[in-house]
Amino acid sequence: MLTNVELEILNSDLSIPDVFQKSAKKYYELKLTHFKPLIWNYNFTLELSDIFTQLVLVPTKEKQLRTSETSNRLESMRGEQRKELKSLDDLFKPGVTGLSTAPRCILIEGEAGGGKTTFLSKEALDAVSQKTELGRRHDIVLLIRLREVREGETIEEMVWDQCVPETVDIEAQAIRAILKRNKSHVLFLLDGYDELRPEARVAGQAIPKLLSGKMYPNSTIVITSRPSAGVQQYTRPDCNIHIMGFSKEHVEKYIRQYFTVVGKQELTKALAVQVKDNNLLNTLISTPIFLMFVCLLWEENQEMVSTGTMTGLYNNLLTCLVRKYCKREGVDMPTEGLPTEVAESLLQLGKLVLEALLRNETLLDLTEVKRENVDWELLLTLGVVSLEDSSSKMHPRKQLNFSHKTMQEFLAARYVAHALLNQDIVELLQLTSISKALELSNLLQFTCGCDSRAAQAVMEELSKISSREFTHLQPEHFEHSNVPIDRNMRKSCKTYKRFASLCLTILGERQEPEVVQGISQALPIVMLYSSVNSREATALKYYIQNLHSANLPDRLILKIRGGTDSRDTVQYLQQCFITSLPGLKVNLTLSVDSPDETARLVLVLKNVPGLRALDLSCTHLTPSSLQPLVQGFSHMSLLEELDLSENDDLGDAGMEVLQVGLFKVPHLAVLRIRYVGMTAVGMSYLASCMHHLVGLKELDISDNPIGDTGLESLTAILPIFTAMQVLVLAEIGISPTGMRTLVPALCQLTRLIKLDISYNYAIGDLGLECLAAILHHLKTMKVLVLYSTGISDRGISSLIKALPHLVELQVLDVSYNDIGDSGIVSLVQTLCQPSSLDMEQNPPGDKSLTTAPHCNNTLQELNIRWNSGVTGAGLGRVAQLISALPALTGLNMSGDDDTPAHLPDTAAMALAEALPRLPALEQLDLQYISMEPAGFQAVVQAAEEHPTLEELWYTIRGVPEGADTTASCLLLARL
Repeated sequence: MLTNVELEILNSDLSIPDVFQKSAKKYYELKLTHFKPLIWNYNFTLELSDIFTQLVLVPTKEKQLRTSETSNRLESMRGEQRKELKSLDDLFKPGVTGLSTAPRCILIEGEAGGGKTTFLSKEALDAVSQKTELGRRHDIVLLIRLREVREGETIEEMVWDQCVPETVDIEAQAIRAILKRNKSHVLFLLDGYDELRPEARVAGQAIPKLLSGKMYPNSTIVITSRPSAGVQQYTRPDCNIHIMGFSKEHVEKYIRQYFTVVGKQELTKALAVQVKDNNLLNTLISTPIFLMFVCLLWEENQEMVSTGTMTGLYNNLLTCLVRKYCKREGVDMPTEGLPTEVAESLLQLGKLVLEALLRNETLLDLTEVKRENVDWELLLTLGVVSLEDSSSKMHPRKQLNFSHKTMQEFLAARYVAHALLNQDIVELLQLTSISKALELSNLLQFTCGCDSRAAQAVMEELSKISSREFTHLQPEHFEHSNVPIDRNMRKSCKTYKRFASLCLTILGERQEPEVVQGISQALPIVMLYSSVNSREATALKYYIQNLHSANLPDRLILKIRGGTDSRDTVQYLQQCFITSLPGLKVNLTLSVDSPDETARLVLVLKNVPGLRALDLSCTHLTPSSLQPLVQGFSHMSLLEELDLSENDDLGDAGMEVLQVGLFKVPHLAVLRIRYVGMTAVGMSYLASCMHHLVGLKELDISDNPIGDTGLESLTAILPIFTAMQVLVLAEIGISPTGMRTLVPALCQLTRLIKLDISYNYAIGDLGLECLAAILHHLKTMKVLVLYSTGISDRGISSLIKALPHLVELQVLDVSYNDIGDSGIVSLVQTLCQPSSLDMEQNPPGDKSLTTAPHCNNTLQELNIRWNSGVTGAGLGRVAQLISALPALTGLNMSGDDDTPAHLPDTAAMALAEALPRLPALEQLDLQYISMEPAGFQAVVQAAEEHPTLEELWYTIRGVPEGADTTASCLLLARL
């Protein structure tokens, strides 16, 4: 509601909103239309429309639809598909985003120099001119540079400060009135969350409140940031966009444009050829700022372009600028190094720049620069900085700006490398943790690139930090897991992957044996998750080529996907493994497209006798292309994992080829052949040659139509696999007859921790009764998946009798069945009762535990969704019981799509009261459920206040009219 004062402001002069909007439009046009990307070349002026950065929409897991269709399940297995966007207009097309409503928050991420600021400036210009869907949907467009925001500033003060010219007489209170009146038609363009001061991004400050929806909840927000800067702390973006930089076409366009402006069009073709043939250079120039530097250096001296490193590129750029300065000023340029006066000024600047970076500031106040007696006028003349007035009226000042933040980081790194002669790196950089190292990743890369001694010092310190923070991680933590992974462990793995990437990037900047040694100490597990054309891949190749038996990692994990051509992949591996590395344990995931490439791969793997895991899933394998691989198994005798899944052209003929090779890999512990087109015939081929695989721990043959006949072939040999822990038999056509064949064999698998028989709807109650009768033999079971197996209350009653024996159960999935209220409530009641082991250790007569209620402390995931007989009454009873499962991290109690369940207020309130008593809960799924306003708000509020709950799923059509849906954890799925 508007206050009386605000209403007075608006009523006193109805033209104020119009004046505000028109003045903002003119202000943007004046400030943003033209810019000079080269601060040392004032003749080079561009319009924002000349700069285009290709966008890629990354579908986040939160926004993927959840359906029971097999095709969708297989698609999710194959990984997310990235969709290229021509503009942000595409985000308002439901067919692109999967959203039924317009997105409220759009996060645009990109690495340094990727063009985020330039892109957002263009969006502001286009929006105020209503050239885009964003502009047509919003009356007010507000572009706010977050680096200018100070602690305690209100949104209205930011708008007055940055969006209104000084010539317009309008106050912050009037702005507040305008924004509140137009609350659903305001577009906030927030640039550079990673540059927002730490004190301005804590809870309760204006930007966090805006992001979380506590202020202007109906407005639209587009926010840019470097990855992992923490935007998600306050909001869960509806769309997550990555700026991927220039496409090949736009690279050529920019090169032509640059050399046309400087009048040297003849240089265009030669640079285009150089760029095309240089993979590393190719990865750099997709970033606009780097392409600009490459053009400048090519114009000056073509040999200065092919440095192979970011540090080399920036060093050459600095040398180029100094030479131009010396030529202009008539100063002698030394044959090596820089003129003394210039070198000293740059080091002084580097010290100030470093201090600013550690304060998360990207600009230098001229007053501070003068106070330190830095020759700033010389720096201006050189072109490494420019002098400008701040865009803030509240904090007016003269300041030194850089062509880009990476230039600031480079200059700081030069100082760090110099200062390390007398200072400790921890003292210089406050380098005390992995998170700090990742925050300073560019600075560390440049520092190592500047000096060998500095590189050694950095790697030594990173090794110390790594040994403190990652001692608990093992290679298996980074591979497919069949049981729930601890939240902290998932976080550690994610952090380690980023840290490993940083270490490889450092090696790319300084390819020296000493850095290889440093990486061996810092990274017990070396990994690559990218294409072979990346900078990390180039560094990894050098690392492998310089490995010695004394410094081998615990494991080398290579996952080479990302659209890499399979021929390039195999060629890359040939260059990596030139000689044999017998002690190196390798996990390899890649694609091959033909028998010839498979044969080349086999030759490469002769030099990797320690190959432990080979994943060739989704690689279009055929029986003929599988043939050379199978022949090569003789060189992979230590292979422990083989994944050929989702190669449906293999068929039975492929299994006939495979059976010959399995004799050559006696240590195989994991075999995944999901969705390979195998029938009962193919299963009989495999079964006939698996007798020697006595150490097999995991077998996945799901999504193959083998039927009961094929199952008979398997069950005949299943008892010999006494080490079996994971058995996945989903969607293979099992009937009750098949279950009667299977269960005697299952009795022998006493170490089984996961059994998945989902998508076998014919199993029904009779089949489940057979299974339930022998579950007491499988006391180590942790994961039981009965998804879509045709069971009803009768089948569940047999399972309930067996559940007390499963004392280690962590995951139970009985979704997509015909269970009713009675069965579901009885199931949950049983799960909430003490386990048989608990009862043995603490008999009912034991008075010592009278104040501590018994509960199941192992169950982490419970999925009871989409059961046709479950109503709101049953779910309400579940809500009353569920708090007795304190270890739950995931709970899915969604209703049935055909007959959505209604949860009355009493049941919803019970669920809201239960959430605080589920301290580990991370995901709650309540799709296809309806609630009254009070109950809905109570559940949402409890979820929002929950310390670990990240996702509350709900369907749009179930939201009560007028309900507040701004909670950051609330994810609304379309129908």
